[in-house]
Amino acid sequence: MTLVEPRHLLVQAHGESSPLYESYEDGAYRDVDTFTGHVPLDEPELGLPEDLAEALRSWSLSRPPEGSASGPDLGEHVEHGLVVARRLARRLGPSAVVRYWDELHRTSKWVCWGCDRQHGEGDSHGAPPHPVHIDVDGEYKYGPLRSEGFGDFLPDDPAAALHLSDGLVSALYAWAAGIDTTLDLLIRDRDEATCDGEWQRLFREGGDLARQVAHELGPTRTVTYKGLAHGGLAVLTSVTWRGDRRV
Repeated sequence: MTLVEPRHLLVQAHGESSPLYESYEDGAYRDVDTFTGHVPLDEPELGLPEDLAEALRSWSLSRPPEGSASGPDLGEHVEHGLVVARRLARRLGPSAVVRYWDELHRTSKWVCWGCDRQHGEGDSHGAPPHPVHIDVDGEYKYGPLRSEGFGDFLPDDPAAALHLSDGLVSALYAWAAGIDTTLDLLIRDRDEATCDGEWQRLFREGGDLARQVAHELGPTRTVTYKGLAHGGLAVLTSVTWRGDRRV
């Protein structure tokens, strides 16, 4: 597989409609002074949702006027900017390297798309730092999510840096628990006819959950639904989404 070089972006407010910039000089990413290329927020390659684009736009346009370089207004603006820069990094994931210009301290930091921390060096975790290709896979006593090199894991595992909504996390936990309960009943009662209906219900529910995971993670990661490890061939599948698009 050919590795694609991530796009390098700088988040810096100049009072313009977009605070995003990139460098046109190959290999000059360490020097923020080379980030002179303006990147529109509606650029198709970015694929930013409307609420994030608006947050970036309003933050850039609300930059305090010259002369308040050390006042409380600038401090609040810098803190708010870091919040939206983190949202941007999380949205773009491994497809981009996001840096944030702290105007108060006159420094730039790399914003991690997984851990929400700022780093003095790019790629502080190693690459990739968090799962990029994720499977939703229902198997007895295993976490509902898996990734090669990462193993099975729970949807709110901080090391995975998924940042899924609370409702989706709870639903994935309940789905995994339903698989455990169904297999326990099958072993106890040997009632395959009753369990077949439950396997089918869990199979459909897992597909819906996988699509929700893909939607929340966005187009920079893939989500593949593998079905259930129990219940026969009828509940096995392999369907992949990248954001809201099936691939």
